[in-house]
Amino acid sequence: MNGGLLLIGSVVLICILLNRVLEKIPVPALLIFLLLGMCFGENGLLRISFDDYVSVNLICSVSLIFIMFYGGFGTNLQAARPVVAQAAALSTLGVAGTAGAVGAFAHWALGLPWLESMLVGSVISSTDAASVFNILRSRSLALKDHTDSLLEIESGSNDPVSYMLTTVCLGLMAGQEMSVPLLLLRQLSLGILGGALIGRGAIWILKKSLLSSQQSRSVFLFAVVLLAYALPGMLGGNGYLSVYLCGICLGNTSLPQKKYLVHFFDVITDVAQVIIFFLLGLLVTPVELPAVLLPAVAIMAFLTLVARPLVCGAVLLPFRPSWGQVGMASWAGLRGAASIVFAISAVLSGVETTYNLFNLVFCIVLLSICIQGTLLPAVARRLSMMDEAADVNKTFNDYQEESDISFIKIHLGPGHPWCGQALRQLALTEDFLVVMISRDGGTIVPNGDTQLRQGDLLVLAARSFEDREDLRLCEVTVERGHRWANRSLSQISTPKQQLVILIKRGLATMIPTGSTVILPGDVLILAESDLPHGARAQG
Repeated sequence: MNGGLLLIGSVVLICILLNRVLEKIPVPALLIFLLLGMCFGENGLLRISFDDYVSVNLICSVSLIFIMFYGGFGTNLQAARPVVAQAAALSTLGVAGTAGAVGAFAHWALGLPWLESMLVGSVISSTDAASVFNILRSRSLALKDHTDSLLEIESGSNDPVSYMLTTVCLGLMAGQEMSVPLLLLRQLSLGILGGALIGRGAIWILKKSLLSSQQSRSVFLFAVVLLAYALPGMLGGNGYLSVYLCGICLGNTSLPQKKYLVHFFDVITDVAQVIIFFLLGLLVTPVELPAVLLPAVAIMAFLTLVARPLVCGAVLLPFRPSWGQVGMASWAGLRGAASIVFAISAVLSGVETTYNLFNLVFCIVLLSICIQGTLLPAVARRLSMMDEAADVNKTFNDYQEESDISFIKIHLGPGHPWCGQALRQLALTEDFLVVMISRDGGTIVPNGDTQLRQGDLLVLAARSFEDREDLRLCEVTVERGHRWANRSLSQISTPKQQLVILIKRGLATMIPTGSTVILPGDVLILAESDLPHGARAQG
């Protein structure tokens, strides 16, 4: 147990420390985590022998559930409305067409049996949401013609179809008797119904304020995600489709304090992505990869240069896309974690294949992320698809409560300089607006002629502060005997880059002045700048 915890802690620490470095290198960050797992693995630097396919399949499948939910949760349907039909066509017909084309190539070019060929095609037929999202955001790739929205929805929604095709192929290879149309109908209908009902039920509960705290809402939604996958799955439906649609329902609904839910699932999804790619790198045995390298290169080349462009062109043709959009959609069809997880499921099913399916798919994914992922920004520029005036983050749901405005309050005590003045007389900048006055138990919506009185509580609107790398907050607890205890702020000295902005005293908080006396037990919140004194940040 200690060894496992040491490994997990080391990997998380390394990933956090590498994060700033990875933002500056031209390769996808997820590729580094994959290679990091290989370095820890059997043929790597630490030579950890690890071949527990069952545990990896369980962990990666659960991680994939949250990645797919968050893919739906972050889908901005309003921004993507112009390309929803195109994305739906790519995530269904496109996946089926890609699986069929790759299956035919594997049969005729590599000599694999038909069912095995179709299994290979089905496993790698979907594009990877984690890889696509990661590259679009980290490289700020805002694309013309709503192509970023197209890629977002397609990559987030096509895994369920790939999973269904993989399930059908495995069943046929195992000799099971099944009606393929009925199986697909049950998977789709129960998946759609389950996702819609569970999503709507969760929305009803969240809006009814039945959950008292933000923590309980976050844990509630965590449980909803698991339920949205497991319940339709137990009934024979497609759990991945259900959890994705549940995410779309919740993500495109106005919910109280939604941004805190986003922060919660941001962390979970980031950790899930790192875990998946690290474990897959740890599971693979690099010395076995040369045996599947040539077929992997052949399938990867055919998939990237022939199958994906032909399928994208055929599926998008009725929508009259630009050539740049077709080219961008073709190149951005990255393979990723979902394909490898589906390959592990195939290995665990016990079906016999000519090549080790896990190793084959691993090589294809590795090549895809290395080549397609690294060259994606260059291809976008080459096709003149970069939209310099747009922000790719607007493609995704931005949960800033629809505004970057914050509210502050000011109490007009005895002798306050604003008492007796009309609002129009105050020397407020254009970034401040008095939006409400609380007076004698009532509420006033003011105008410029409103006279301010002693005892008024003013609510002002102002723009929210944007986090900066050169400014941070820290806490100082004043214990008995501390050199600041029982002294006023004007009597203590702090570095010129520090300012006490808040004092927490018991359950109360106060904004201090120079005459505020610091008492033992106070917690001081300090703003601290990394800039040298007198330096000015540019922009």
